Amino acid sequence: MADQLTNRRARHAVVIGGSVAGLLTARVLAEHAGRVTVVERDHYPGEPAPRAGVPQGHHTHVLLEGGLRALEELLPGVTGELRAQGAPRVGMPEDIGHWEAGRWYRRTAASAYLFTGSRPLLEGLIRRRVLADPRIVTLQGTEAVGLAGDAARVRGVLVRERGAGAAAGGPGGAEPRVLAADLVVDASGRGSRAPAWLAAIGAEPPHEETLDTGLAYASRLYRRRAGADTDCVGYYFVPGPGQPYGGVALPVEGGRHLVTLSGLRGGEPPTDGEGFERFAGKLPHPVLRDWLVKAEPESPVHGFRRTANVRRRYDLPGRRPAGFLAAGDALCTFNPVYGQGVSVAAIGAVALRDALADPRRTPSTRRVQRALCAAAGPAWDISAGADRNMPGAEGDAVRAGRADRPAGWYLRRVQERAPGDPLVGAAFRAVLSLTAPASALFTPAIVRAVLFGPVHPSPAGPPPQREGDEPAGALRAA
Repeated sequence: MADQLTNRRARHAVVIGGSVAGLLTARVLAEHAGRVTVVERDHYPGEPAPRAGVPQGHHTHVLLEGGLRALEELLPGVTGELRAQGAPRVGMPEDIGHWEAGRWYRRTAASAYLFTGSRPLLEGLIRRRVLADPRIVTLQGTEAVGLAGDAARVRGVLVRERGAGAAAGGPGGAEPRVLAADLVVDASGRGSRAPAWLAAIGAEPPHEETLDTGLAYASRLYRRRAGADTDCVGYYFVPGPGQPYGGVALPVEGGRHLVTLSGLRGGEPPTDGEGFERFAGKLPHPVLRDWLVKAEPESPVHGFRRTANVRRRYDLPGRRPAGFLAAGDALCTFNPVYGQGVSVAAIGAVALRDALADPRRTPSTRRVQRALCAAAGPAWDISAGADRNMPGAEGDAVRAGRADRPAGWYLRRVQERAPGDPLVGAAFRAVLSLTAPASALFTPAIVRAVLFGPVHPSPAGPPPQREGDEPAGALRAA
């Protein structure tokens, strides 16, 4: 950037990291630079498959409705392609047995939808669409090891082939080379080393806000046996302060289900098959444990433990260079239990597009970075706001501010009413699915229901049928 993108044909942008956030960033930058290079540590698989650089590839992923809308803006037609490749579309709360805060949700008509195909399927589709653009090239099997430039301006990335030595110039290693660039975007994920790289060129690294509940989870693929006595396509147990165990079973492509179980520090799920299924008995209802007993496992159990919320405050004042941006999980990463990461990557790419194309303002590095941070803000408020109340939460973002206390009180009333009141439930889901701001919970109708309305009855157990299909009298207070 000069400090803006001008003279498009002569400019080169480099994106560090070729996962979802990096690919979508490259898609946007291709409209503003003559050439975009994606630097990726892995070699991409020929067919959709989990890969080392995406350790969560074995685990449950959802594309929230807000993320799907953003993705459709960036890659028109992607919704139809997802359906064509077998990614299930799940209506909430109609299709799911959903337990939260001690209550089961009524299975009323869906007001929000999730795509629940596997991460490799989604990433493979995005990769194919993005890399079909001849302006975008990849350096695969290549790692970024530093930034070129100084505290005033980044002028490229130091790169080397993977396996070329543990340190630059080390025994048997090759010297890194400079990949010159007019703009560098770090989309390398939650393990980003950009703060250290910035310090190495004399710039100021961002302050990091962290909030860690110690949550760990484990996942396994299953095939559901025929003859189920429910039309429920999956289950969702949301952990909370009074019940720290979580569980989700959602359909993926190929007629299978991906089941993920979670627990907090000291109560992590095991990664052996028998222990995994036994752990499901810790959930507040046996329905998912019983489901597992009747299903056929189709994969080993895979575990994951790096689930802290981390926000790097590149939006705050500091001595940082022009020509450098952070995006995706390198900017803000969330506890994966809330299923926001892929959706926020798409929403952030739309924010980048809009900030670069805004005719009213010069797209300076600082202005664009603030737009990216703002795009991640609603998801951070949801994830960090919920985790702040979990037992054993640690980090400098744990302490609630003065304004958080009344907001927390109001939100608890929302959660009490959402399972049984379709109006409150729809507003709550709109916020959680990133299609509406938090202010949607403060419209006059919702405020009346939350402050003055009763807590409506909700099912005493997991509803086996959608409402309208169940026998009379099936709904009663939990």
